[in-house]
Amino acid sequence: MVRLGTRGSALALAQAASVAAALQETGAATSVEIITITTSGDSGVAGDKSRWVDAIEAALIDGQIDLAIHSAKDVPGTAELADGMQIGAVLARADPRDVLVGAASIEELPHRARVGTSSLRRASQLLAERPDLEIVELRGNVPTRIAKLDAGEADAIVLAAAGLHRLGLADRIGGALDPTVYVPAPGQGILALEGRTLPAVMIDADAQAALAAERQVVEGLGASCETPVGSYDDGSALHVYVGTPDGRACLRDTVKAGTANERAALALERLELLGARAMLDGS
Repeated sequence: MVRLGTRGSALALAQAASVAAALQETGAATSVEIITITTSGDSGVAGDKSRWVDAIEAALIDGQIDLAIHSAKDVPGTAELADGMQIGAVLARADPRDVLVGAASIEELPHRARVGTSSLRRASQLLAERPDLEIVELRGNVPTRIAKLDAGEADAIVLAAAGLHRLGLADRIGGALDPTVYVPAPGQGILALEGRTLPAVMIDADAQAALAAERQVVEGLGASCETPVGSYDDGSALHVYVGTPDGRACLRDTVKAGTANERAALALERLELLGARAMLDGS
């Protein structure tokens, strides 16, 4: 029996169910018990990404669960993980793109349209392309944000494609955003297992390489969920976005040479030369 810890949101439970099935199908576990855990983020506590994993990591340390499943984009940097814990990408990566709900494209949005998001990265990228837009801070889980859109609190909202697909809400997608312009968060679309030891049979090599490269860029820049940074490796090129919260200044870079790890190292060198760190320090 493997005890798999997860948050209790509809999306988190859907993700946990897919991983539980894969654990059994691959022979990594004969049976799986899904245990829901309330994190400080679920309780409304503001802060960095650790608020989405704090209670789950505590359960791992205490031995209440054997493995934890997270949306990789919500996991803090490797240096911030609890001692002895490892992170590994599992299953093939789902669609990593951001998508619009309520509109077909950014270009089709009317002047001064209200676009809902709680992400500084998304807000910065939207304003870099359309400075006329009004960004509406919209929080809550995916169904809650869609309900707020339907109630007229915004003209459109930006969400992750992967979450909508996993919840069976793909029909709400109006249009996908170009990931070379609206660069996704590191690990977006990837599910990650955390634990003291990880079942090797569950690790997806391509997703693992992309996750490591994307996190390497963000950690190398000293960025966090409170900084407007995107990092996405598509298997042949690494795309990076660094901007100010208002989108008035931004840097984009694409690195095509070498392995994912080599692309990340080169991207960091180039971004440093272009002044990315100074831009983030000033944001």
